[in-house]
Amino acid sequence: MNDIGDPFVSTDSLSSKGTAFESATSLPSSELLNIPEYLNEVYHWAYLNPRNVAILDRELVVSAILWGQHRRLQRVAFEEIAPGSSVFLPAHVYGSFVPNLAHHIGPKGRLDISDISPAQIAICKRKVKDIPWVSICRADARHPTGGRYEMVCCYFLLHELPDSYKHSVVDALLENLRPGGKVVFVDYHKPKWSNPVKPFVGLVFDMLEPFAKSIWQHEIEEFATKGDEFSWRKETYFGDLYQRVVATKR
Repeated sequence: MNDIGDPFVSTDSLSSKGTAFESATSLPSSELLNIPEYLNEVYHWAYLNPRNVAILDRELVVSAILWGQHRRLQRVAFEEIAPGSSVFLPAHVYGSFVPNLAHHIGPKGRLDISDISPAQIAICKRKVKDIPWVSICRADARHPTGGRYEMVCCYFLLHELPDSYKHSVVDALLENLRPGGKVVFVDYHKPKWSNPVKPFVGLVFDMLEPFAKSIWQHEIEEFATKGDEFSWRKETYFGDLYQRVVATKR
């Protein structure tokens, strides 16, 4: 994984739109190089172990984890993103999501992707190596990039974060927007009591995802320090197990 280079500079000359992230040297590299403690302790098996990463990065696995709803949820995320937009994705997503998003945006747009995990950076680079309007940086999503995007897409990231991180990440993503820009969050939501998969999902959360039930108990808007500066709307799917929340900067 030594080909990653500086932790907050584009890993390749992938972008035809200039520099990948406009504040590439604004944060101390020593801080950004550190893998968060929770990630090492809770999610090493899922996001840091290269062997497991290769197994999990398959469309069939992603679809199974999301109870067959991955294509639908990807579609509702993309509905909010106009082709030709400048878009920020704060974490790599398993399966075909990243190249699909890049092609949805198209060559008149720009897609900047960050992740804190070297293993995720490496696998993401392979997926987009032939897509010149994509740039990749290793970075911590808690810190604003300094960019001003028309769109930020946060896809199944928040439920994996401790609450203090949820607050920091939501604030940082909102800060990355231009006036009129949008963040689309697609993530878990508290399911209806009658949803037959609720007990299974709850068990998985208890065993593997210790921070996830927080998103059952709080609206995503509650994690924003300056939420009143944005308009918010929400839709739910699959018996309320999933949600799409869109925050638009006024």
